Amino acid sequence: MQIRNGLEQYRSGSQVGRRGLLLAGAASAAFAAQPAFAQQRRPAPARHGTKNADPVPAGTPAQTPVGPLDLASRWAVVIDFNTGAVLLDKDSDKSIPPSSMTKLMTAYLVYEQLKQGRLKLEDELPVSERAWRMGGSKMFVQLGTSVKVEDLLRGMIVQSGNDACIVLAEGIAGSEEGFAELMNKKAAQLGLTASNFRNSTGWPDPDHRMSVHDIATLARRIIQDFPEYYHYDSERTFKYNGIEQENRNPLVQKGTGDGLKTGHTEEGGYGLAASSLRGGRRVILVLNGMSSMRQRREEGERVMDWAFREFENVTLFSASDVVEMVPVWLGTSKTVPLVGGRDLVVTMPRQWRNSAKVTVQYDTPIKAPVARGDTLGKLMVSGQKVPAMEVPLLAGADVPKLGLPGRAMAVISHYITGS
Repeated sequence: MQIRNGLEQYRSGSQVGRRGLLLAGAASAAFAAQPAFAQQRRPAPARHGTKNADPVPAGTPAQTPVGPLDLASRWAVVIDFNTGAVLLDKDSDKSIPPSSMTKLMTAYLVYEQLKQGRLKLEDELPVSERAWRMGGSKMFVQLGTSVKVEDLLRGMIVQSGNDACIVLAEGIAGSEEGFAELMNKKAAQLGLTASNFRNSTGWPDPDHRMSVHDIATLARRIIQDFPEYYHYDSERTFKYNGIEQENRNPLVQKGTGDGLKTGHTEEGGYGLAASSLRGGRRVILVLNGMSSMRQRREEGERVMDWAFREFENVTLFSASDVVEMVPVWLGTSKTVPLVGGRDLVVTMPRQWRNSAKVTVQYDTPIKAPVARGDTLGKLMVSGQKVPAMEVPLLAGADVPKLGLPGRAMAVISHYITGS
């Protein structure tokens, strides 16, 4: 089969040489037991606004495919941007105070307005008294003035300006309360099931909650959906109203990350949503519940380095590779190729070659007619210390149904020969 020819390339010293990779094409192949780190998420708690009892203590280990990892943060998740594989998890579905990491949702809605043409970067929005009086981190907008949308974005992202958020929220929805409704609607559309928004800033409110997994999902969508605006996240300083402030993201300041947001509340501690691109591979991490800015910086750097050191992205098959040829019943062709339809890239621990197992599952025989692109089966990756995942397999060709005479002959042949 072509799949085996492709695997020979990996064995011969290419980027993914593989000793011990097992392939099984039997239709009856059973699902491998999925570890806790399956790419498929466990059900998240329902959206709510109450405090979560008994958070995981700081200093307890996070769970990873390569074994426990000690973390100072109370809640954490690390995902691979390209594959979506979860590399680390520590109570990541708990609804907790997201602090200024909330501003990622505010940014998402602003970017959406810009992309739809409802806002322009050069548009100016008025500063209300509410925005001017807002406490916490500020970009220092002035009452009675109007500020360009682009400056407000930079003030929100780089300077974490609460005042900038309120100007944007009021400009888009008329009020911050109305904007919070838009935030909740968008959260539902994006599948952020452990999130509930009460404001645009992350200002403490008992009903204002997100999980670190929701924050990571939102960060990934920002980079995917609005790459043309993501460059604001990597700006190290921004000056407005004569006041220059530094980006609070420690990975951006060090040059080891290019986004996204920090945060802090008394209840939630210090938090960090960060992304880094190294060697063509991007990783997103979200940590929350740390005790200091220094701990946030050290933990962020350590965990990001760990994610790149311990895991790699591997191309198992290209879009054109035939994964398996499967029999077709009453078709003009006796077989149809199964293909991935895209390059199959998976995130693996560096030592995956000794334990990874790839199995193919499909019903047999496939009944004609078959249309190119039909989902006919699935490819499953599993193994010790390997994040489990499933990928749909598609028909690589059309197989029309035989005409009546041909179907009759096929049935007769089946009874005579058993094939």
